[in-house]
Amino acid sequence: MKRIKTLIIAEAGVNHNGDIKIAKKLIDAAVYAGADIIKFQTFSSVGLTTSSAIKSNYQKSETKPNETQQEMLSKLELTKENHLELINYCQKKGIEFLSSAFDNESISFLDSLNLKRWKIPSGEITNYPYLKFVGSKNKEIILSTGMSNMHEIEAALEIILESGCDKKNITFLQCNSQYPTPFEDANLRVIQTLKNKFKVNAGFSDHTIGIEAPIAAVAMGATIIEKHLTLNKNMEGPDHKASIEPDEFRDLVISIRNIEKAIGDGIKTVNPSESENKILVRKSLYAKKSIKKGERFTVENICLKRPGSGISPLLWNEVLKLNAKKNFEIDEQIVI
Repeated sequence: MKRIKTLIIAEAGVNHNGDIKIAKKLIDAAVYAGADIIKFQTFSSVGLTTSSAIKSNYQKSETKPNETQQEMLSKLELTKENHLELINYCQKKGIEFLSSAFDNESISFLDSLNLKRWKIPSGEITNYPYLKFVGSKNKEIILSTGMSNMHEIEAALEIILESGCDKKNITFLQCNSQYPTPFEDANLRVIQTLKNKFKVNAGFSDHTIGIEAPIAAVAMGATIIEKHLTLNKNMEGPDHKASIEPDEFRDLVISIRNIEKAIGDGIKTVNPSESENKILVRKSLYAKKSIKKGERFTVENICLKRPGSGISPLLWNEVLKLNAKKNFEIDEQIVI
């Protein structure tokens, strides 16, 4: 079975800190690392949260602890002009631009930009109007499943399908929405569970520290990997600590591409790279002592040695039924 190339998404998210120059540097970093896509976020802080919504503990630890979620997000918004500038920059750099929309207005705006696909963040998996609207666009959909159970995932799938989206265009991402995610909560086996139960492609949106988990996810059948990218983990902002820097992201991409090669097609055969060793390390039949023409081959006068360029040991019993047709010296290869 031919394997589909893993789609690797560099999640810039809000790691630009509201600065278009940093956003462009993140695009450069994604290109350097070899990612297929760089993804940002499209939202209105006022439309996304109430004025009193509190931040999560990890957000409090990495930003001003006393500000509200809305106050934090207001500094991380990208304007419509920013989007256009970043899309043009991505086109110039040869990388796909993608953004997660957090409301229907943002979906409409991104739709006007003719993006190739949608990325639904975990927090919107129970958002009926949102899912219905995205599904009606009938584009490729990547849906993160953080904080959800199988019933909620199934309900989301039904809404998307009923809205007109073709099932073949849907990919679910196993995801844990804690930043960073403890390794014991990554639960990579869910990737296969999602594939088998819902008959869709499945991938992994990773928030663990390092690159081990996404590499393992590819080996377990993930067709999409999403990982947060930052210029520096020590920058101020909610997601930097759970992100990886450009060199580490590059190592991730290289590792994934190597794993793709190593997985293979599942057909057991002798590969060209090992064929030269086949004769050298296998054995064939040789004379253990001098054998006279007409003498019967026995366990006392024949043996198995390298190289394996002669009669296969699998024919051992057949050879023991025969007589020598010529004289053989010690270590001479047996022929019949």
